[in-house]
Amino acid sequence: MKIGMVAGEASGDLLAASVLAALNARRTPKAGPLQTAGIGGPAMAQQGFDCWWPSELLAVHGYAAALKVYPKLLAIRRRLAEQLQAWPARLFVGVDAPDFNLGLEARLRTAGVKTLHFVSPSIWAWRRERMEKIRKAVDRMLLVFPFEEAIYRDAGIPAVYCGHPLADQIPMEPDRAAARRKLGIPEGETVVAVLPGSRAGEVTHIGPVFRDTVNLLAQENPGWHFLIPAAGEERQQQLAQLLAGREFPADVRLLLGQAHLALAACDAALIASGTATLEAALFKRPMVIAYRMAGLSYRLMKGRGYLPYVGLPNILCGGFVVPEYIQDAATPVALADAVTRRLHDVPGNERLVARFQEIHRQLACGCAERVADAVMAQAGGG
Repeated sequence: MKIGMVAGEASGDLLAASVLAALNARRTPKAGPLQTAGIGGPAMAQQGFDCWWPSELLAVHGYAAALKVYPKLLAIRRRLAEQLQAWPARLFVGVDAPDFNLGLEARLRTAGVKTLHFVSPSIWAWRRERMEKIRKAVDRMLLVFPFEEAIYRDAGIPAVYCGHPLADQIPMEPDRAAARRKLGIPEGETVVAVLPGSRAGEVTHIGPVFRDTVNLLAQENPGWHFLIPAAGEERQQQLAQLLAGREFPADVRLLLGQAHLALAACDAALIASGTATLEAALFKRPMVIAYRMAGLSYRLMKGRGYLPYVGLPNILCGGFVVPEYIQDAATPVALADAVTRRLHDVPGNERLVARFQEIHRQLACGCAERVADAVMAQAGGG
């Protein structure tokens, strides 16, 4: 069986890899090896995926950056469609990256290739006009949030809720003490995790604000510990340059990866809006969400939004359970004050943990296996 896949950036690579592992585990000698190829990252490659192009190509942040690489991405998408048809792929699975994948899926579907899309675009938050594009592009949408089912059902588009793979991976009761032992941090001390995003553009825009926020907090609390996990070596180098020449009056550590270790160890987190906010919720950690992007990109997105919040914990809870500071509101003074208040609000944090436990139970339902079931069913069992 030959299956084409495209996963954008680090988070998509991990999602796709979990599905590939489930698919590989159920292949029998009689059925023969599973062949998968397209655009992917190192986690997918470990599952035998043939990366014709690296997933980092699709890690574009904001409209301005997208416009610069648009001609190149169009050319790659055209060549990829041709290669997948010539290979030939029986089925295609697009993992997130909707701006790239939906156009590719529409072309492949027209050519007779069955198409699945794993992780719905945020049509419930903004750009609802993409629903018609989805209708033309996919045979079935595979959903990670339960509230999305009704949206697709009402639109008459086949879709199935599969749960969220992160909820399967993260324990219901994270071991804070064990995480701190690994990091050499004593129990009883205050730890703040700082996650400035996985894309270069995200770190460019929010990184300096987070650095200055850490400096303010460190000045006021020299006994605190700050953990900054970098999403890969490139982000580590970018963050190292951002921190270079700064002397913090507290323990500030730049980690390579280890975001889950940092979240397990921390008392609270300062996070750029994105999947990391869901990870923090699954680790049951209080958080402050912040986000900045290029001015033009922000104005375009703001004018097309449907919800008053952007963070996944707030979206899943249907209200502002954690604070958000977006664009100009995301200043070091405001964020430092918000983190401090969050840490000191013991009753509020207890209520927050209870809400996050509800989210975790709802999302943990064997996502990778469910997606693998959908893939095999769509491909005819092969």
